[in-house]
Amino acid sequence: MGHAPTADLTITTDPSRLDLDVIHGFLAGSYWAAGIPRATVERAVRHSLCFGAFEGQQQVGFARVVSDYATYAYVSDVFVLPSHRGRGVGKQLMAAIVAHPDLQGLRRWTLFTRDAHRLYQQYGFAEARHPERLMEILGPPYTAPAATGAETRHAPS
Repeated sequence: MGHAPTADLTITTDPSRLDLDVIHGFLAGSYWAAGIPRATVERAVRHSLCFGAFEGQQQVGFARVVSDYATYAYVSDVFVLPSHRGRGVGKQLMAAIVAHPDLQGLRRWTLFTRDAHRLYQQYGFAEARHPERLMEILGPPYTAPAATGAETRHAPS
């Protein structure tokens, strides 16, 4: 049984509306950014075109786009809080992204997903035409912040 659509949903790119506690809280537990430090999320948000989905004043979804605004856009960190899934929030986020005036006429859009292919296909995304041309550098996974104080001292030997 699906949930009722979220009637008073607002999608905005106003950075002052973004709730970094919600964004970091979700991303730090996600499969793609597990353990991401808050400072890294803050920097990523600051340097991206971000889309927040709000029900009233509560942020319930998020996505960000990294782009040169001329030829390329990378869609990243798309999420909807579990309490609001099944209500079309992800669809409204993606519709706002692909309709954004600064992202029109781009030659290439990319994203990575493990399990939301059907959502993105509705907005024109498909498997990479030439995956053999894609190259990447993968860094290590995020780790918990290093312990400080007494926890970092070694016991006497």
